[in-house]
Amino acid sequence: MVHETPLSDLSPVPDPALESRRRRLLFRATHRGTHENDILIGGYVAARLEQFSEAELDALEAIMDLPDPDLADWLTGRRPIPPDHDTSLLRAMKDAAGR
Repeated sequence: MVHETPLSDLSPVPDPALESRRRRLLFRATHRGTHENDILIGGYVAARLEQFSEAELDALEAIMDLPDPDLADWLTGRRPIPPDHDTSLLRAMKDAAGR
């Protein structure tokens, strides 16, 4: 007698490269260099990273390359996000920060 696994019990095989990319991004988001950004960015990313599409991961990588002082000012509302950095992901982070 052969036991077959129902299709509903099959879960997708994780892509090791994608999982590695997510771990790196989570580390970068939670170790920004300032406690304020670790909380603002890291908290947002930690809660949503598993659902991010490839395009959102690309956008997050671009945000991770921005200077901490600028990110802190934009996310807290001390300064507006400049048009050349005004992305939907950065606005979502700002909205999640309640600013």
